[in-house]
Amino acid sequence: MNDARTAVVTGGAGFIGSHMVDLLLDRGYAVRVIDNLVGGRLDNLAHHRGDSRLTVDTRDIRQVQPGDALFAGTDYVFHFAGIGDIVPSIERPIEYLSANVMGTVHALEASRAARVRKFVYAASSSCYGMATELPTTEQAPIRPEYPYALSKYQGEQAVLHWGQVYRLPVVSIRIFNAYGPRSKTTGAYGAVFGVFLAQKLKGKPFTVVGDGTQTRDFVFAPDLARAFLAAAESDRVREIYNVGAGNPQSVNRLVELLGGEVVYVPKRPGEPDCTWADISRIRRDLGWTPQVSFEAGVAEMVKRIDYWREAPVWDPASIANATRTWFAMLGEHA
Repeated sequence: MNDARTAVVTGGAGFIGSHMVDLLLDRGYAVRVIDNLVGGRLDNLAHHRGDSRLTVDTRDIRQVQPGDALFAGTDYVFHFAGIGDIVPSIERPIEYLSANVMGTVHALEASRAARVRKFVYAASSSCYGMATELPTTEQAPIRPEYPYALSKYQGEQAVLHWGQVYRLPVVSIRIFNAYGPRSKTTGAYGAVFGVFLAQKLKGKPFTVVGDGTQTRDFVFAPDLARAFLAAAESDRVREIYNVGAGNPQSVNRLVELLGGEVVYVPKRPGEPDCTWADISRIRRDLGWTPQVSFEAGVAEMVKRIDYWREAPVWDPASIANATRTWFAMLGEHA
């Protein structure tokens, strides 16, 4: 049993945040969620309804101030709140920098005032851009390709700065390609799993980018939550950890596991052919290793496929329209 019993999960009604809530409740924590429900859904926490250890505060993280009651007496803060997706970040950079950078600063200041024992930040492997070092270590060059990646990296810089200047105990976890039940179904064109599962439900062909040989380091969300908890409960501070499965899988392999027809759409600028996390540091320091194989993770998502029934169903024409800004802005830099 843990001696620390209270945690705040910002963005706790979102995809990864809700898996963090699952793990914390399972480990005996009292959990306080803050989520503005722009990307999160209360349905993601519905299976905990009636659990008195869980409270949900429906506010924007930027409304939180030092001395906020939500953070009082909290042991650990897990900061997932923010906004994702590439195309909207290119179209609305101010919104992304505000939510992902200033939202992080508000969470840091509330955590500092509450004297929390650890602040664990959900960073993004997108900071590496078109990584040339494979597998990619934490020392790889930082090359954000679009405002979302920049905002997540600047949030991480703020976290490490608060660790340096204010001695707030912090850890940053650079997430590679997270997938799993409850991955988001917002209207923006985005992660391959949500796109493919909605297509499978409707019997539509999978829209494979390029030739499908590109690989991604997919990490199952419950495995990811364990990494965050390991970081919180450790004595490590001011550390950066890559978290992936360390075993890249091709989009063609995903199609093979899901089963169905395929149509191809143009390869997009600013997207790497391969993402591959070097996870030796987190293995060494925290003893964390992924436990769920890609095949088992995909099978678990297919079992829960009804979750994506209301998700948008993309086809080549709608994808071309949704990614026009992407090609226009990033294509000239390719």
